[in-house]
Amino acid sequence: MRTIKMLSIFLLALGLVAVASCSSAYNKEGTGEYLDDSVVTTKVKAAILGDKNLSVAEINVETFKGVVQLSGFVKSREDINTAVKLTSKVPGVISVKNDMQLKSAAPSHTATKQLVV
Repeated sequence: MRTIKMLSIFLLALGLVAVASCSSAYNKEGTGEYLDDSVVTTKVKAAILGDKNLSVAEINVETFKGVVQLSGFVKSREDINTAVKLTSKVPGVISVKNDMQLKSAAPSHTATKQLVV
């Protein structure tokens, strides 16, 4: 009887540890959230790939807890607007953070200097 009671307590503790390890913290995702975000990221990339005017190679997509961040350099303001609009229509997207920038023909004078070793 005592062995069964100890085994039950051990299994209950093991179950609690397993549940706690899969939960998410403020700045970390749980296992389920990571998979959900991976699916959202894939769907956003597919939506961008499906648009003939956008290049999925130019736009980086990252997702954290349903918030999608778009970054990269694109040809026009219209490309930015299209990418944001497509992304916001994807199921699972809570919000879109736009960090995309326009490509410029001439280099900027605020460009960082390259370190020569």
